[in-house]
Amino acid sequence: MAKAHVYKRDNINTDEIIPARYLNTDDTAELVKHCMEDLDAEFVKKCRPGDVIVGGDDFGCGSSREHAVWAIQGAKVGAVIAHSFARIFYRNCINCGFYPIELDGATEKISSGDEVEIDYKKGVINNKTQKKEIKFKPLPDFAIEIVNDGGLLDHIKNKK
Repeated sequence: MAKAHVYKRDNINTDEIIPARYLNTDDTAELVKHCMEDLDAEFVKKCRPGDVIVGGDDFGCGSSREHAVWAIQGAKVGAVIAHSFARIFYRNCINCGFYPIELDGATEKISSGDEVEIDYKKGVINNKTQKKEIKFKPLPDFAIEIVNDGGLLDHIKNKK
């Protein structure tokens, strides 16, 4: 069961996900120490493996750094659920083997602390706290293959 960490705002940018001052490394263990630091200084302490981040419109806007996805993955976040994503961030998620979930009105449907289970294939979020089933459009099969293979590079290697 995953706990939701909800940020009720739009335009959460890559500098808030992983501040630029830490981009002198690609070491995930180092990046994770600072995940969401400028938005929520306590995020890394309270996030548990499988927890989800929920945000508003245009999540991941700003620079096109993969570091933002690496930091989230390193924190063992299970998913990011947002009303919408910046297109480059969205594709970086898939290319890095991470599943982004677009959900209209995400921050109104899920509250901080809610316990959720996600069926990625069926496109269903079961909000156990609110006793609600929330449907989302799942990724297309080709993108799920990339995510399941661990990202685009591993997917290409697997196809050879």
